[in-house]
Amino acid sequence: MPKMKTKRAAAKRFEVTGTGKLKRFKAYKSHILTKKTTKRKRNLRKATMMDATNERVMKKVLPYL
Repeated sequence: MPKMKTKRAAAKRFEVTGTGKLKRFKAYKSHILTKKTTKRKRNLRKATMMDATNERVMKKVLPYL
């Protein structure tokens, strides 16, 4: 059986925590920031955990992470 390939785009966007959950950064923080409130932009800075429904699919995409 050959080695499985990691999807590089996903590998750059996710990290695995010590407990095995996936950590991700929030979207909507790259441009058109003038109309977004300071509070909203501040909350977008923080990392968050991957939703459990998507986590199973992402673990398949990232076999060695």
